[in-house]
Amino acid sequence: MNAKDFFIALFVPVSWGLGFVAAKSGLGHFPPLLLMSLRFFLSSIVIVWFFPIPRLYLTKIFFIALVSATLQYGLTFSGLKILDTSTASLLIQTEVIFGIITAAVFLRELPTKKQIIGIVVAFVGTILLLGTPSLEGKSLGAFLVLSGAFCWAIGQVMVRSLQGNVNGFTLICWIGIFSCPQMLLMSILIDGNPIPLLISANYINWLTVIYLGIVMTVLGYGAWFYILSKHSMPIAMPFLLLIPVSAILGAFVFFNELPSLEVVLGGAVIISGLGIILIEPKAIFSKLK
Repeated sequence: MNAKDFFIALFVPVSWGLGFVAAKSGLGHFPPLLLMSLRFFLSSIVIVWFFPIPRLYLTKIFFIALVSATLQYGLTFSGLKILDTSTASLLIQTEVIFGIITAAVFLRELPTKKQIIGIVVAFVGTILLLGTPSLEGKSLGAFLVLSGAFCWAIGQVMVRSLQGNVNGFTLICWIGIFSCPQMLLMSILIDGNPIPLLISANYINWLTVIYLGIVMTVLGYGAWFYILSKHSMPIAMPFLLLIPVSAILGAFVFFNELPSLEVVLGGAVIISGLGIILIEPKAIFSKLK
């Protein structure tokens, strides 16, 4: 990987990790579903002009959007509103664990011994994290984030039904197009009339929406798909381990939010487990030779 690709790959976890920080700020004004609806509305109107309509797969994408975006982000960011940024960004990494488990159950893709070891380690880290004092009285937030991670995993199983016939950016675009009205409708049903919130939003609130829609979604996913087109998964995936690191650093810089030693310990065990799952030393070293 050359220097240019390295920094593009590094941009992915930084932009996605700081997305937790931006979302935490935006949730101070917008309800979770409304914030995510605005995010995907903005990202979709930017990129929809550049990709064909996947007409044969619109029904499947509608339901993928419902599960992997509307339900997932609704649950995840409702949990983020309750939890501190550091804890939420670490718990959401259980997406990888749920992803392997759901693939085994629904697709009969049995995990390797290495993946099983990684799952056990990450599970231990999750238990340690759930037992920290910072989560006292916030079990609902943890449950919502973990439920969001599970919905994401189910959504990825549903994506597999497309059999690669819809490219990544087109899929992200049309998931956004479908999930935006889904989220808006659910927000109206749960939170009420959004118009007063839209009118009263200040420039910081709108900068949050712009960051989530443009930087995190359009540029972040653009960088990710670029890296995947140039490099193998074993080279690209380890960069994602930096997402909670950038989220924790961002929370400290912008919110002066410093995680407790117990949170750091639980998070380190989770990331170690994910490292066992995602990092393929043989593939990396063979690439470097």
